[in-house]
Amino acid sequence: MNKIEKLINELCPDGVEFKELWELEDKGIIKLGRWNIISKTDMKLYPGNYPVYSSSAKIGWEFGHYWKYMFDEELITWSIDGGWRFFFRNKHKYSVTNVSGWLKLINKRVFYNKYLYYVLINLWLTKKFDYTKKAHPSIIRKEYIIPLPPLDIQKEIVKILDNFTELEAELEAELEARMKQYEYYRDELLSFGDEEVEWKELGEVAWYSKDRISALKLDKNIYVWVDNLLQNKQGKTFSKCVPISWNLTEYKIGDILIWNIRPYLKKIWYATNNWWTNWDVLVIRIKKEFRNNIKSRFLYHLLASDKFFHYNMKNAKWAKMPRWDKTAILKYKIPIPPLEKQKEIVSILNKFDVLVNDISQGLPAEIEARRKQYEYYRGKLLEFKELESGDLKIK
Repeated sequence: MNKIEKLINELCPDGVEFKELWELEDKGIIKLGRWNIISKTDMKLYPGNYPVYSSSAKIGWEFGHYWKYMFDEELITWSIDGGWRFFFRNKHKYSVTNVSGWLKLINKRVFYNKYLYYVLINLWLTKKFDYTKKAHPSIIRKEYIIPLPPLDIQKEIVKILDNFTELEAELEAELEARMKQYEYYRDELLSFGDEEVEWKELGEVAWYSKDRISALKLDKNIYVWVDNLLQNKQGKTFSKCVPISWNLTEYKIGDILIWNIRPYLKKIWYATNNWWTNWDVLVIRIKKEFRNNIKSRFLYHLLASDKFFHYNMKNAKWAKMPRWDKTAILKYKIPIPPLEKQKEIVSILNKFDVLVNDISQGLPAEIEARRKQYEYYRGKLLEFKELESGDLKIK
């Protein structure tokens, strides 16, 4: 019997109370809200050092910085538009915008803030919000039912789950460090002077696959499209669906597949099998007459470099939904060193690529395994028998 089981047997053998958020708010235990509009213009006119969090921000949910702050305390925040996940905000000076909700713990004799956060994250996986059914405070207060075990049990649960999240954070920090190392060596190894190697436009040595097949012959295990190509060069997963009409593009082992929209997402994959993809994925194939001059895996590393993606963002069409310029891609200049040099470079970069990008065996795989383990134990730790009757008494 573990420590939590002993505490449950000792402190709440008959179960615990469950309360909806609206009950907790009406009893003055928590408070839900959203705040004022803070626009990019506001932050430009009144710059400062205090972070502003918003669901509109894509990196770390940090929208910008402002001259004043709304909070200097622990809060739980979430996105109202689309109902994105909950975030735990440690005590510091910050603001949230009107597209984010916030939850403040008022009575700390009932909950630990972090415990409530873990419960909400766990329950959030069972909910469905979108841009029609938005996660306004007035909506979610009737959506979430919270178990209320004694504080000693909450404290032990938080301790265990914090250990999981700290381990995941350490792995993510290692991944970030390895990514920087990978980028450094890739840039160094793929840098050549004009006098060292021959340079050619990509279109001289490669072209786009024009082979077509009917969608009627597809299944989800062999189809590649935008949803199962992963961001940041992490390859692909199995497709969740397949089209039932149209002719699609064939790809072969050694081809390089790139999503034709939003170059900044860096969706690229080196094909390890022969199958098909849709029209929004470019299939780059080395021309037959150049296969003895350039290795397909070497070409992949050239096209997976940030330099190539920056080039394509610079030449992209349409500002709101940028698309790759297929003609500009073929004009991209690539170096062609001797084959022995290519093999040497590929050997080094392949090891880095597996470590930082491979979702089956690299650091991303380890992070995903830890995340699944954490989610499993979180679900188990937050399962409680419900007390048959009783009313919450506030001390």
